[in-house]
Amino acid sequence: MRKWLPLMTVCLGTFMLLIDVTIVNVALPDMVGDLGASFGALQWVIDAYALALAALVLGAGSIADRVGHRRAYIAGLVIFAISSLMCGLAPNPGVLIAARTVQGIGAAAMFATTFALLNSAYAGRDRGSAYGIWGAVSGASAAVGPILGGLLTEGASWRWIFFVNLPVSAIAIALCVTVLADAHAPARGRVDVGGMVSFTAAAACATYALIRANEDGWSNAGVWWLIVLAAVLLAVFVAFEARSRHAMFDLALLRNRSFVGVLLAGFLLTFAAFATFTYTSIWLQSVLGLSPLGAGLTGLPMSITAFGVSAVLGRVLHGRRPDLVIGAGLLFIGLGSLLTAALVHGPASWPALVPGLAVIGVGVGLATPILGSVSMSLVPAGRGGMAAGAVNTTRQLGFAFGIAALGSVFAARAQSSLSGGGIPDAAHVAHAIAGGQTPGLLHAAPSSGRQFLDIAAHAAAVTGVQATLAVAGAVGILASLLVVILMRPARAASREDERPPVPQPALR
Repeated sequence: MRKWLPLMTVCLGTFMLLIDVTIVNVALPDMVGDLGASFGALQWVIDAYALALAALVLGAGSIADRVGHRRAYIAGLVIFAISSLMCGLAPNPGVLIAARTVQGIGAAAMFATTFALLNSAYAGRDRGSAYGIWGAVSGASAAVGPILGGLLTEGASWRWIFFVNLPVSAIAIALCVTVLADAHAPARGRVDVGGMVSFTAAAACATYALIRANEDGWSNAGVWWLIVLAAVLLAVFVAFEARSRHAMFDLALLRNRSFVGVLLAGFLLTFAAFATFTYTSIWLQSVLGLSPLGAGLTGLPMSITAFGVSAVLGRVLHGRRPDLVIGAGLLFIGLGSLLTAALVHGPASWPALVPGLAVIGVGVGLATPILGSVSMSLVPAGRGGMAAGAVNTTRQLGFAFGIAALGSVFAARAQSSLSGGGIPDAAHVAHAIAGGQTPGLLHAAPSSGRQFLDIAAHAAAVTGVQATLAVAGAVGILASLLVVILMRPARAASREDERPPVPQPALR
C-alpha cells in the first residue's frame, strides 16, 4: 500500500486543480447575489483561473526542472491553498478574481510536475498502473466539478467550493514531505526569463482572445488584434529559444513527429471531449430548467467510464503502441460525440446525452494516461517539467479554443433556427441563448408572445447543441487519423527505458 502513496499525492493535487476549472460554473448565480456584481463580470472568476493556468504551465515546468519537481509541486500546493482561502473569504468581486488568478499560478506549478513525479516514483508495469489511475482521476475531474459545486453551493455556500481545498491541500502537503522524491537532480542552468515572459504573454493573449471571441464574436476587432499580438509574441519566443543556451523549450523537439503528435492529441482531445459541456449545460439549465446539480449529474456516465477504463486498462496498455491507443481513444471521443448529436433532437432531454457521454468516457480513459507517459519517454528525465508543461499547455488551450469555436457554431445554428421561425432580431436572441440568458429573455418578453418565444428557444438550443456535438465528433475522428499518421514511427512507450527508433533531438 505504501508504494502507492506518491500516486495518491499527485492525484490529490491533480483532482483539485482540474475540478476548480469547472466547479465554479454552477455557483456563479449565488456569487452574483452575494457579491452584488453582474454575471458578466463574475465570468472572470472562471476565466482568470483558466487564463493563468494555460499561460503559466510551460514556464512553471521549466522552473521545476531547475529547482526540483518535488519542491515546485509543494510550492504549487501552498500557493493553491492560500489563494483558495482568499477566494472563500473574498469580500468583493475584485479580490475574488485576483485570488483566482493566484490560484491558477499554484495549479500551473502542480500540473507541470505531475508526470515527472510519477516517473520518479514508478517503473515498469507499476508506471503503467500509475498513469492509468492518474488518467482516470484526470478524465473524471472535469465532470465531477459541477456535481461537487452543486452539492456545496446548495448545501452550504458558494464559499465552500474554495474552503474544501484547504484540508485536501494540507493532506497533500504532508504526503509530499514524507513520500515524494526527485529521482533526478535538478537541471543546471539559468532560468530562461526571456522565453518564459514571451511565451506566457503569447499564451495569455491567445487565451484572452478566445475568451473574448466567445463573448463578443469573431467579428470583434479586439479579438483579432489580440490574435495578431499573440502571433508576434510567439515569434519573439521562438527567437529567444533559438538563441538561448538554457532554453525552457527545446525547439528541436518539434522535429520529432511523435512529440508533435502528442501535442496535437492533447489540444484536440480537450476540444472534442470537454468543450461541448459548456453548451449542453446551458441547454439543460437555462432552457430545460434542470438544477445545477442535476445538470452536473448528467456527466456521470463519462466520469464513470473514463475512470473505469483508465484504472483497469492502464497496466494492460503499458507496452502497447501509443499511436494506436491514443488514436483509438480519439476515435471513441469522436464517435461518442456524433452519437450524442444524433440522439439530441426536438423534444429530447438529458437522457439523450447518456449513451454518447459513456462512449466519450471510454475514449478519454484510453487516451489521457498514454499522453502523459509517452511525452515523458521522448525527453531526458531532467526535462520532464518541460514535456509535461508543453502537453498540458496544449490541453488548456484546446479547451479554451474549443469553447470559443463551438460557441460560434452554437450561436450560428441557433440564429438560423430562430430566423426560420420568424423571431425578430434573431442574432441577438441566439447569442443570449448561447450565453445562458434564456430565462431573462422569456421574462422580458410580452406575455402574449412568451410561449412562442419559449418554443423557438427550445428548438434553437437543441439545434445549437446538435451542431457543437457534430463539430466535436468530426474533430475527434480527424484527430485520430492525424495522430496515428504522426506517431506511427514511435515506439517510445513499448518497453521500459527504451526510446523511439527515430532521431532524437539534442536537448540543451
